[in-house]
Amino acid sequence: MNGHTLLPPLNALRVFEVVARHLNFRLAADELGVTQAAVAQQIRGLETSLALKLFERLPRGLRLTEPGKGYSLAVREAFALITTATQALKPVGQELTVSVTPTFAAKWLIPRLSSFSVAHPQIDLQVPATDRISQFRPGGADIAVRYGRAPFENMLNAELFLTERIVAVASPVLLEQLGRPESVEKLQAYTLLHDAHSFWPEFIDQAFQSPIRQPSKNVRFNQTVLAIEAAAAGQGLALASYHFVKADLEAGRLALAMAHQMSLDKAYYLVWPRNAHQPAALETVRTWLLEQARL
Repeated sequence: MNGHTLLPPLNALRVFEVVARHLNFRLAADELGVTQAAVAQQIRGLETSLALKLFERLPRGLRLTEPGKGYSLAVREAFALITTATQALKPVGQELTVSVTPTFAAKWLIPRLSSFSVAHPQIDLQVPATDRISQFRPGGADIAVRYGRAPFENMLNAELFLTERIVAVASPVLLEQLGRPESVEKLQAYTLLHDAHSFWPEFIDQAFQSPIRQPSKNVRFNQTVLAIEAAAAGQGLALASYHFVKADLEAGRLALAMAHQMSLDKAYYLVWPRNAHQPAALETVRTWLLEQARL
């Protein structure tokens, strides 16, 4: 014995970090691409080597013990340090991962990326577009755009990015054909294009101050960007964030169909982990995103 503490295997610590985030063996196994049994075995081995329990097994899921809570924060910070140190070994160029939803990517971020590339050619942006909540971890997102209400998780910084304003839009040609939907009765002539948010009932109630009366036709999409594109193609009326349709309104692809606009208590936030060591490009990207939001 040389008196040095024997460290647990790195792979076991990696498994522990993932399980601590999900508090569920199945979800952790999905992320790691292994079986639940393999995950459980790694955790048992780690607990045995440390001679303490890191999790309490509950009927549904897991709960970190007090030692487990402190250890999970330390392990997560250690992985962040390793990631930062590894990135520092690559002096040529920098990479940063920005996680956004598919609609945010298509209708807000992508049209602006060329200006970022011109201003910051040394930074390679990775833009995974997904509706799943971003995981901030080695190999995951460095910063994300999240829609919701603050505050978020304790381990995250959150900065207000874009306030929400919902507008009704349609093809200018369709509005000319059917006339503007200035009443519930005139709205009956239109197909309503829905997304996963299902704002139409509340929007109609606010706009006309009358009981909700659904039109005869409804088409539903799982992504807002699909409803916006269907509206531009003359398929009906869509509700969307003003930020997502601003360029289409300016280009004449879409027009505001109704004067009413709906404000929400949710907004878009920039969210990133409270790590002591941040990627070198994070502040540059965050500042650029905020500048673009003010345009």
